[in-house]
Amino acid sequence: MDNAIERILRRDRAILIAGLIAITLLAWAYVINLSFQMTNTAMDASPSMDMSSTPMMPNIQAWRVEDFLFNLTMWAVMMVAMMTPSATPMILTFAGLNRRRNPNESAGNTAISFLAGYLAIWFSFSVIATLTQWGFHSVGLLSPELISVTPLIGAILLILAGIYQFTPLKYACLSNCRAPVSFLATEWRDGTSGALIMGLRHGLYCLGCCWTLMLLLFVTGVMNLLWVAVIAGYVLIEKATPVGQRISCIIGLLMIGWGAWLLFQGFGI
Repeated sequence: MDNAIERILRRDRAILIAGLIAITLLAWAYVINLSFQMTNTAMDASPSMDMSSTPMMPNIQAWRVEDFLFNLTMWAVMMVAMMTPSATPMILTFAGLNRRRNPNESAGNTAISFLAGYLAIWFSFSVIATLTQWGFHSVGLLSPELISVTPLIGAILLILAGIYQFTPLKYACLSNCRAPVSFLATEWRDGTSGALIMGLRHGLYCLGCCWTLMLLLFVTGVMNLLWVAVIAGYVLIEKATPVGQRISCIIGLLMIGWGAWLLFQGFGI
């Protein structure tokens, strides 16, 4: 009997890993393709400079509904690409425990419900990020080519994100993200609806841990593939390695230093 369960667990694990890899790769394929398209569009749209007619202020074109939906899709798919790998250990642990507790229940349905709850939180963040991008764009604080904020706003975001790395809320959320068994033991609920709720709660902890890091994309450029990959890799290391909390402190100091440097540059110090 035990051997049969172990075989089922190995099969479930292989299927889940393959599915999560497929979701991640599809999301990354979309992000990479979109990044290249936006880069090419920006290059093609760049007119030759005519100093006699070029205005000093940027040309701000109001967003239409399709612009909002386009950017919301961009943020949402980017969050799937960046955050699904860091949620994989939790999902696999959940699926294994659920199979042991309910041998006859479909592992796929409950795992999908858990992932759906988790990604729903990051979709909500994507809505907020899109509204923030729209706000920056509307007041002329966002470069349309790089989708990045002005150095002063970038410095403020960096310093705030760096300070957040040392707050009790950050540590509390990180602790829950780094301890799948402990989280599941205290938050367990049966059934697909229970899996959805657990996914939502895990997503909230993950959001509390990482939301400031995502705002750094406004500093480096929302579709800057290098920084998207760097932040995604850092989130994975922070959650999945024993030195995650120590690295979190180091990154916090680096962000504060980077922000201070931008401030000094902006004020000519």
